[in-house]
Amino acid sequence: MNNTMNQCFTAASQDLDQQQSPPPSAAVQPYHSQPQRRPRGFAAINSGSNTTTSATKSRKEREKEKERTKLRERHRRAITSRMLAGLRQYGNFPLPARADMNDVIAALAREAGWTVEPDGTTCRQTLPAPPQQLPLPISHFNSTQQNNINASIVQGAHPVRSAESPLYSSALKNCSMRSSVDCQPSAHRVDENLSPASLDSVVAERDAKVDKYSSASAIDSPECLEARQLVQDVHCEEHGNGLSETSYIPVYARLASGLINNFCQLMDPDGVKEELQNLKSLCVDGVVVDCWWGIVEAWTPKKYDWTGYREMFHIIQEFGMKLQVVLAFHESGGHDPGGIFISLPQWILEIGKSNQDIFFTDREGRRNTECLSWGIDKERVLRGRTGIEIYFDFMRSFRTEFDDLFTEGLISAVEIGLGASGELKYPSFSERMGWRYPGIGEFQCYDKYLMQNLQKAAKLRGHSFWARAPDNAGYYNSKPHETGFFCEKGDYDSYYGRFFLRWYTQVLIDHVDNVLSLASLAFEDIQIVVKIPAIYWWYKTTSHAAELTAGYYNPSNQDGYSLLFEVLKKHGVTMKFIISGFQASYQEIDEAFSDPEGLNWQVLNSAWDRGLCVAGQNAQPCYDREGFVRLLETTRPRNHPDGHHFSFFVFHQPLPLIQRTICFSEIDYFVKSMHGNVYH
Repeated sequence: MNNTMNQCFTAASQDLDQQQSPPPSAAVQPYHSQPQRRPRGFAAINSGSNTTTSATKSRKEREKEKERTKLRERHRRAITSRMLAGLRQYGNFPLPARADMNDVIAALAREAGWTVEPDGTTCRQTLPAPPQQLPLPISHFNSTQQNNINASIVQGAHPVRSAESPLYSSALKNCSMRSSVDCQPSAHRVDENLSPASLDSVVAERDAKVDKYSSASAIDSPECLEARQLVQDVHCEEHGNGLSETSYIPVYARLASGLINNFCQLMDPDGVKEELQNLKSLCVDGVVVDCWWGIVEAWTPKKYDWTGYREMFHIIQEFGMKLQVVLAFHESGGHDPGGIFISLPQWILEIGKSNQDIFFTDREGRRNTECLSWGIDKERVLRGRTGIEIYFDFMRSFRTEFDDLFTEGLISAVEIGLGASGELKYPSFSERMGWRYPGIGEFQCYDKYLMQNLQKAAKLRGHSFWARAPDNAGYYNSKPHETGFFCEKGDYDSYYGRFFLRWYTQVLIDHVDNVLSLASLAFEDIQIVVKIPAIYWWYKTTSHAAELTAGYYNPSNQDGYSLLFEVLKKHGVTMKFIISGFQASYQEIDEAFSDPEGLNWQVLNSAWDRGLCVAGQNAQPCYDREGFVRLLETTRPRNHPDGHHFSFFVFHQPLPLIQRTICFSEIDYFVKSMHGNVYH
């Protein structure tokens, strides 16, 4: 047994020596890397996670690139549609409805004197040989006649387009601000089979959009900038007052809200025709009509009745006027002349009886039924639909119902109502709650959905005890110095105050972002308008209390409109600003520390600095020349260094009797001045 064990040990030691000493051939063989072993254990986990992470990143990059490609294609199509609309409208080019670039090139070639065959063959037109004539002595021609003959021969062989030709003028007009509102829309139809999940995905994808591609306007393209600069130079030489003094600004008149009753019936067709005839005599470009959610979808969800509006739109079309439509998702108190009370849809009010938190709520728990709370934008509490799905279904129904009018170019713009009075603001100045000018208003965030949102924001901030609204912000008719929150060095500028006000404003910005994401889908290639209020009282104080309660975080040390205008720029919409405060007396201005002109300057320049298209509307009717002159100074600023002016203006009319008798000449002067025919 011992001998056997010794033999085993000897054999093992020999094998070990052979493994440790490489064979002689190994010394001369070149080095070959050994195959890498498969990682195991913790190393294998790390390697797998790295591979998964890289794959996920590459997939996300591909998805982002797809979104960018879609946005670029949408941007290209929008520019093409504007070019085609301009050629049809100003150049009289007979382009087909589904024209492409081949049709455009062929039309331009034919206009330049070339022959284009149906198969694409293009050649220059040949002129018949001139008749042979005996040469005349040179003495029969003077130098002027000889030059005229030479010019006629050259023009006969190669037609030269003058600066006043339709194509040249259309290229300049198509780049103007007017074309962004009056151009013909495409015949795009909205898919009726979009599910709620797809709507959520559309809203969720908004953060992936790139701002530089989201604007569908061709105003900022190099070609349009050069054309606009050329027009500006020409007008500067002629009048010496720059582009803002001679540009054409379309004027629209707002029709009364009581023309359609609560059963969607046109009340007085003859009265509408008489009103349109009066506006036509004033050379007004078009009218603005409110389409009320509470009338069209009044009784049953998804049951839309557009009968009265269809009849009214046909009358407007007969007069050859443009039409802007306001999709009103708020309540009307019937304050307009001849107006009627229009509530939210009855089925919405029925839901509100069992769930009052769908409405905005003040500190005392009072519900405001002017519009739906923004806290339910993504809450399925409206018969299985969210707030933004309700808005989108209404917009989609309107787009489908009047697709023929969009195709014919009658509807030039669509305004989306985003809050109380159709303006983007909280209902913090509700007269039914007892508010009177110049009260600071109250915060409207006490419904349970907004309070839950505030709790989440405070928890993420790391201060759960901040999940409350201010308890020292006063009441509707308080003044800033009477409160601990808005007074000089008050709580509005504390750590908590800044957190709350930023959250309060962010809810407003998120709401407009969500709604415009779907509005852009429903009204692709159509001008979309958003109305911004003018909250000018207490503007000279440091806190700007009235703006804060309305949702605009605009104290004296901060620009409260820049973030909002970035969102509007992303969606390529037009900002319509309410011009008000011109009728206020000096005593009212001093008592309320208001500054209408200062607010106008801040809002308009902030919008222009971000490349927004800006329009306007007067809050109160004007009756004298002084009021109209002040409106003109706001809409077309004198000697503006960048030549900025409004793209269009919506005129709030006086009473019909006053308009026809007292104010006719003043309104005529205002419209002609807006059209550039009178220089104030």
